[in-house]
Order: sequence, then structure tokens, then C-alpha cells
Amino acid sequence: MLRSLTTAATGMLAQQLNIDVISNNLANVNTAGYKKSRAEFQDLLSQTIKSSGAQIFQGTTQPVGIQIGLGTKTSATVKEFNEGAFKSTGGRLDLAIEGDGFFQVQMDDGSVAYTRDGSFKMDANGQITTSDGFIVQPQVAIPTDAQEVTITPDGRVSVRVAGDSSQTEIGTLTLVKFPNPSGLSSAGKNLYLETAASGTPVEGSPGQEGLGTIQQGFIESSNVQVVEELINLIQAERAFEANSKLIRASDEMLRILNRMS
Repeated sequence: MLRSLTTAATGMLAQQLNIDVISNNLANVNTAGYKKSRAEFQDLLSQTIKSSGAQIFQGTTQPVGIQIGLGTKTSATVKEFNEGAFKSTGGRLDLAIEGDGFFQVQMDDGSVAYTRDGSFKMDANGQITTSDGFIVQPQVAIPTDAQEVTITPDGRVSVRVAGDSSQTEIGTLTLVKFPNPSGLSSAGKNLYLETAASGTPVEGSPGQEGLGTIQQGFIESSNVQVVEELINLIQAERAFEANSKLIRASDEMLRILNRMS
């Protein structure tokens, strides 16, 4: 059996996964806070027919060897956490992080997840939550009769209630950052979970210790660039097509050999 059959098959499988990643990026082009993924590949083991440096005669060695690669495989799908464009909404609980950092939210089981999606809401108790009802940490309860809500770039939350002429500070929002954010695990619902690869989160005030600042009235858009993804799609399609032609060529060679036998 020709090596090229199985080698080309690995190329087709790799490009199929590449297209899966690209399609997910394009599907989330309008998802707030979404971070695009990039597929990475590495070559498989090579079959060594003749080793470099092997001794040919006494005092002479083989300057170059003969190695035949056996294909490729996916090594990783990497999240790219570069900042997306900001969209002005004017919503008092729409928050965008300008710079590094994540908001913290408490899950139903008490664990903590992290997000860049700052399109927050307010529940019946006045607590700031995600669209799925997960409470933002640290908890901040906004009075139901609040006329104005102001969130400063450093995370301080102030409100003005009916009958008052001035605002009162009621809490502070903090952010966290990770040594390796690409190591976070995607949990759906625009949430990420800590892993051993991401490292331990470091909590701090917005604008300090390398953390970004909070911008009220804005939402961070997806960082997917449609044109870039379409170019990647064309390249993946052509690579898939080229590998399929290699399989057809190998099949034709085997057909000719069978006719000769």
C-alpha cells in the first residue's frame, strides 16, 4: 500500500478540523466577548530509510539522510484573547473591559467562572447577573428605586435613589487575570473555567496590576475578523482538495500496478 494514501488522509482530517474551527469562529461573529480560536498542526513521525551521519565507509559518513513524513495531526486549538471592538449601547449595566482581565461570575454549584461578556442584567434582588442569571462577583446589590447607576473605570459602583440629589457608593467590581489565558477551558455561555494550564487567577482592582479598566455603556464585540476567516477557509478548502487529489493519484497508481500483475 502506498504511504501517500494514509498520509493524504491525515491531511484531509486535519483540514476538516480546521474548517470546523473556522466555522465556529464565523458562527460567533456577533457573540459579545467571544474570542476566536486558531487550529495548530504538527507533523507525524517520519519513516527513516537512511540516517543522517551514518557511516558509509571508514572515515566517511552520510551527509544527509532519507526520511519520509507520514502526515500531520492537530496539536492544539488556541484561543486568541486580543481585544475586540467596542460597541456603544448606553446601557447602565453594559460593561466592557479595556485591556486585560475577566469578570468573575458564580455558577449554580458555587464554583467561579470567568467571562469577557459584560452585557449584564439585574435580578429581582438587585444583584448584577449574566444573561443566564449567574451572579457577578463580588456581589453588588443595586436598590430597586435607583434612578442612576454609575460604574467608574476602576470598578466603583454608585447609585442615586429617588429623593436624593447625590450618589452613594454601594460596592466595587474587581477583575482577574491569568498567567496563561489560552489555557482556560471554554464552558459555553461565554464563560471560561480555570485549569491547571491557565494558572491561578490573580484578582485586583481595574486599572491596577496590569488589569484593564471598565467602560460603562459599552459591549466588547467578538474579535473575529470575517475577511480573515474567509481567507483561512479558502486556504483550508484548497489544502483539503489537494490532499484528495493525492489520494486519487495514489489510487490510479495502484490501479495501474494491478493491471500489470
